[in-house]
Amino acid sequence: MATILNGKKLKEKILTELKKKLDGCEKKPSLAVILVGDNPASQIYVNNKRKTAEIIGIKSNVIKYPKTVTEDELLNKIHELNKDENTNAILVQLPLPEHISKENVINIIDPRKDVDGFTPYNFGKLFSGEKPYVYPCTPKGILLLLEEYNINLEGKHVVIVGRSNIVGKPMLQMMLNQNATVTICHSYTKNLSEITKTADVLISAVGENIIEEKMLKTGCVVVDVGIFKDSTGRTRGDVDFENVSKIASYISPVPGGVGPMTIASLMLNTIELFEKQNTKTPL
Repeated sequence: MATILNGKKLKEKILTELKKKLDGCEKKPSLAVILVGDNPASQIYVNNKRKTAEIIGIKSNVIKYPKTVTEDELLNKIHELNKDENTNAILVQLPLPEHISKENVINIIDPRKDVDGFTPYNFGKLFSGEKPYVYPCTPKGILLLLEEYNINLEGKHVVIVGRSNIVGKPMLQMMLNQNATVTICHSYTKNLSEITKTADVLISAVGENIIEEKMLKTGCVVVDVGIFKDSTGRTRGDVDFENVSKIASYISPVPGGVGPMTIASLMLNTIELFEKQNTKTPL
């Protein structure tokens, strides 16, 4: 039976350490979160981020706009936050309404305040082998979780299912940085199971229940990033947890695995940006 990669437990450990660190600081980091529209999932995510930030001592500023807000209004607010010395980190909650360009919004965030690590500057630094201001939250959280369980990635074959800018693509480069051999799969990949069967470490970030026991080799490490509600309202991940956990060496649950680590990484990134700004790190 697989060992559970307990992201919830590690998150609490990280947050406890961060709170102790911030309790001794006179000046506190500040995180601005922009929420557009009334997407229920986005509202839950933003509320969780706000609560977590406040618990450990990060100032949280949630800026809400109706879904009718214009792109120019949004860009003007980001310009304002870029110039605000009291704002250390900026996050725009996705998805955005169709009439607003996600690229335009992300591209305008000051890379020094880009807490998600999604701006072209930070993405480019990552893929050129240099260190960005911060690493994207979910891939960073996955690496922290694997590190906590002493899972060595050097020389291992890591198979990533999903090529999003949020998880798949940055995870690819961050795994290469760990000296892993990486294969990335997506919706056009043929014979997916033939590839996943070769994985020492499988990371799935699709949002559909697609990974079955027969697709994996015994002893593999399985990281489930997907999360969705099935037809019965049950929260599920990409992986058939019940059966895959019988053959995997380690497996992350949904919920309680990668999700909490994403929040923990967001807090870590906010503090990192705060520290770099206060040491005058040049662009």
